[in-house]
Amino acid sequence: MKAAWKFLMAMGLFAATLVFAQGNLEVNTPAIAALKASMADRHAQLAPLYASGAVGLKSDGSLAVHDANAVPLAQRSKLNTLVAAENSDRAALYREIAAANGHPEWADDIRRTFAQRWIDKAPSGWWVQDQRGWARK
Repeated sequence: MKAAWKFLMAMGLFAATLVFAQGNLEVNTPAIAALKASMADRHAQLAPLYASGAVGLKSDGSLAVHDANAVPLAQRSKLNTLVAAENSDRAALYREIAAANGHPEWADDIRRTFAQRWIDKAPSGWWVQDQRGWARK
């Protein structure tokens, strides 16, 4: 009985993965377009912070202040504001994409997928986080 239960659970997870795999991560709605535009505008300010090591990409699809000492004290408030705004938009983006696919419950899966994509696409020298901790890519 235990083996049958494990098999059914595995098949259920496999089926859920197949359903998610059919989701459209490139879906576009006015809300998604607005979030992407906001993130694109902010990226110009974040790019030098990634390069300096002040900001890193976390394994959960968000950003973190990796090394606050990489920016002057007078600019740290702005650094924190940029990271918070980006994390807010990213969380909203994951929810909007899931909702646009008709599956709001997919938001966490979408977050994980985007997290891996962003880490994979990060240029050499940026700080990224994985299961072992922080590392320069």
